[in-house]
Amino acid sequence: MRNPVRTEADAFRFLLRTIVYFALIVSGGLINRWLGLGVFILATVIVAARLSRKGPHIAPAFEASGAHPGTQHRVLVVADETVNGDELIAEIVHRASRNSARVLIVAPALNSYLRHWTSDEDGARLAAQERIDASLVALRAVGVDATGEIGSDDPLQAIEDAIRSFAPDEIVIATHPEGRSNWLERDLVAHTRERFALPVAHVVVDPDVD
Repeated sequence: MRNPVRTEADAFRFLLRTIVYFALIVSGGLINRWLGLGVFILATVIVAARLSRKGPHIAPAFEASGAHPGTQHRVLVVADETVNGDELIAEIVHRASRNSARVLIVAPALNSYLRHWTSDEDGARLAAQERIDASLVALRAVGVDATGEIGSDDPLQAIEDAIRSFAPDEIVIATHPEGRSNWLERDLVAHTRERFALPVAHVVVDPDVD
């Protein structure tokens, strides 16, 4: 069965659903004992069916080398506000030039829990797209074969989604310096290395350093 709390965002959603689940059961029981029992059985069956339908979660495991024999090397880049940092652009250009690589830029649509819960994601997606567009302009200007897309607001999920669709040979994660990076506080780089059998590079982008 799929673990419902693989990430912080999953844990938040799971907690809310659990509260709703028990609230329905208690409300039904207060009205009528048999109604409460019926609500409990129905809710349990629905939850069990939903989890079993998703099946076991198996993290993709692409080999570090030979993922695309005879094809263009692929680099997955994941960044938030750091996507246009000079350090990251230089790293991408270096890796793309060395391997004649194809690059995919993924910028998660970062959002607050409140806006995510109310499905107010327009602002987050617009900001992510603007960052992607600016990065692609800079990379294409120096001849890098790059495309971009908006990812899940959960960066680890965004990486998993991109691996399934893009099948990269390596991953580059850009963050702010330690102490100012939410991703580093959540050990995103370490979790990525643990979950996926791919080389993972970490680039620190400090906008305060000229």
